[in-house]
Amino acid sequence: MNDMRGRGRPRRRHIDDIPDEHLHRRGRMRRGDIRTALLSVLSEGPGHGYEVIQTLEAKTGGAWRPSPGSVYPTLQLLEDEGLVRSVERDGKRVYEITDAGREEATARTEAAGGNPWEQTARGGRRFGELREGAMALLMASKQVAAAGSPEQVEKASAILKEARRQIYQLLAES
Repeated sequence: MNDMRGRGRPRRRHIDDIPDEHLHRRGRMRRGDIRTALLSVLSEGPGHGYEVIQTLEAKTGGAWRPSPGSVYPTLQLLEDEGLVRSVERDGKRVYEITDAGREEATARTEAAGGNPWEQTARGGRRFGELREGAMALLMASKQVAAAGSPEQVEKASAILKEARRQIYQLLAES
């Protein structure tokens, strides 16, 4: 998106500009899913923000790790709405769901046809395996870039281009 705003600066691409189906492929949740996910996780038991983030990452097999920038403001909003409450325990702010929050979690989950992580996990475990492979490939590429000769860097670049072509070929065959 490059519509102009204000002083001639291009507008930054916003999450709402990206079709939902693309967000799920990248391991991200749709807008609003974070709310449902937080309520659902807190329905299982109380936790502080970092625990909730770890739980959601585990439930998606590593396919989705919500950012603190989306989790903490949403937890505060849910508390403001009376859907969760927080208490101080061992120097940490621990969130627990209220009865109203439990009702909202149930309604949102039923309307969506399941918890957000269940929908993401349908492809998430496979995505997790691909991500691990991609990360290992990235590390190997960094090593070649840092310690390899110019010829090795050139060969590694050719290998990566060929691998990308072959991966896209998989999609073209189906």
